[in-house]
Amino acid sequence: MSELRWNPQLRQWVIVAAHRQDRTYKPPKDFCPFCPTLPGAFPTEVPAEDYDIVVFENKYPSLRQPPPPVGEEGSELYRTAPAEGICEVVLYSPDHHTTLAQEPVGRIKNLISVWMDRCQELGNKPNIRYVLVFENKGDAVGVTLHHPHGQIYGFPFIPPTIAAELDSAQEHHTSTGKCLYCQILEEETRDGRRIIAENDEFCAFVPFFARYPFEVHLYPKRHLQGLVELREEEQESLACLLKEVLVKYDGLFGFSLPYMMALHQAPSKGEYPFYHVHFEFYPLNRSADKLKYLAGVESGAGTFITDMTPEDQAAKLRGEEVDE
Repeated sequence: MSELRWNPQLRQWVIVAAHRQDRTYKPPKDFCPFCPTLPGAFPTEVPAEDYDIVVFENKYPSLRQPPPPVGEEGSELYRTAPAEGICEVVLYSPDHHTTLAQEPVGRIKNLISVWMDRCQELGNKPNIRYVLVFENKGDAVGVTLHHPHGQIYGFPFIPPTIAAELDSAQEHHTSTGKCLYCQILEEETRDGRRIIAENDEFCAFVPFFARYPFEVHLYPKRHLQGLVELREEEQESLACLLKEVLVKYDGLFGFSLPYMMALHQAPSKGEYPFYHVHFEFYPLNRSADKLKYLAGVESGAGTFITDMTPEDQAAKLRGEEVDE
């Protein structure tokens, strides 16, 4: 069963996808469904002996097109709707043991081209209002398959985090005539202490208001609404800076750092000149052996508590010594 249920308290949709309980969970080491299919071996999700980057529909999708029938009729208060949408898997490499941080800039640039293509195609579909590119990496964030991969969701609605950002950005633009995100980037550049890497086209920094440990935001310096607007040279620069950020993550504690990555961009329908596309990274390790758990205050009230200043987090990511 898969359907949408309306939360009238928070005014947002919840996806109920009961069938996902049966999805693949940490398969045996001698079989990975995301590896190439070798001659004479049991077939995987990729019917080829080798590949560069692969995109296919998720075998256990939260959203489908066309959607299945709604299981619960709902009411005026408890509304339900079809779970219409698209869920895709993006395999970064045929190498089961690599990570995006270990891949060359050329492959990351190819991945950016794939993201752009999928955002364009999915966003043009009539019932898709928002396209989210994201990656979950590592046991700490609940990954069930360790082959390097990300996902793309095509939503029939604008997700609540994006909706809140759009509201803030529009209000700021209306009151100041300026882009909120361009001003954030100006503020971070002027201060400088939280910047961890930059090049001519992009800047990566631990935001002044970071919620997760070693949270990093990556902004284009040119004002863009979505990923599909990137020029050729900007794709190359983005690939370089993505790799630099991920390498810094892996150098932080001496192991491949788990994280969640999300691309925040304007909705696929309509014009949002006040919005600014950017990446956000959310690691959960606050030290090499301690995780940040979203406990009562975070989960129950939505207010984050951070154990380390964003300035110190940025310094550590730059490889500098910090007094504890």
